[in-house]
Amino acid sequence: MKRLTGKMTILVCFFCMLFLFLITGCGKEKEEKNQYHYKVYYVNHDRTGVISEDYVTENTDVGSLLEELVTQLGTVPEKLQYHAPLAGSFELLSMQLKDGQLILDFNTAYREQEMITEILNRASIVRTLSQVKDVQYVSFLVEGEPFVDASGSVVGVMSADTFIDNAGNEINTYEKVKLQLYFADEDGTGLQAVSRTKVYNSNISLERLVMEELIAGPQADDTGLAAGRKDGPVINPATKIVSVAVRDGICYVNLDDSFLNQIYNVTPEVTIYAITNSLIELTGVNKVQISVNGETSVNYRENINLSTVFERNLDMVK
Repeated sequence: MKRLTGKMTILVCFFCMLFLFLITGCGKEKEEKNQYHYKVYYVNHDRTGVISEDYVTENTDVGSLLEELVTQLGTVPEKLQYHAPLAGSFELLSMQLKDGQLILDFNTAYREQEMITEILNRASIVRTLSQVKDVQYVSFLVEGEPFVDASGSVVGVMSADTFIDNAGNEINTYEKVKLQLYFADEDGTGLQAVSRTKVYNSNISLERLVMEELIAGPQADDTGLAAGRKDGPVINPATKIVSVAVRDGICYVNLDDSFLNQIYNVTPEVTIYAITNSLIELTGVNKVQISVNGETSVNYRENINLSTVFERNLDMVK
């Protein structure tokens, strides 16, 4: 009887432990299911690059999550070798999410940052906030006006891939590059090649730079045109770049739907091959795929299907 009682005691203890284990396991699983992981980006101690720290939250509301991440970006981390990108002398005045675009408006002190510090802060902010659901890209304003960087260029919409993936590595200063771009000829049916020298911050990919320059249109200091000839714009200047990436020799260009609204008197082929030829001038690009808000099942001006992967077309160059 005593032996039986002892066995019963062991069995009772075993089942109690099993029950506690199952309860604890379920609780832990439930807790983990309610946790969401993000990376918060900071500027490293030497201000030469950005580095990330893991951040866990249970917040699922987009608005309050953005506020939460902004608070983290403005809080000096325990590891003092990091700099919080929103803990500087400038102030974030407002934040608005509209149609997938997160608009951040800063006071004028934002412009007073040193050039490299500003780039690193901007990279950290964009990389952090663009992880949030519904945030497709981020734009910066200063007192309600589009932010202009140290080179005098308006900084347009940005996404995580605006910045070369060099988290934890050195971000270089500005570099000079000579681009060959293609714009419309005078009657809008052919292309003309021009050369343009640009100083740009090297944490932006050359493919994105080419697209920015094509959208900006011809400039007075372009070279290479025959005497007396003029070149014309090919892309609606309201067009926003959603993303640009290169994989296996194909440059994938994702633009917003303003691209479909052509305001210039040029043929559809001129626009498509101005983009294609200009990008293929870059090392590592052999073909180009264009999409609108991520969709390729779109006809550009009704007669060019964007599901096509385009190749260089020099027959259009006059």
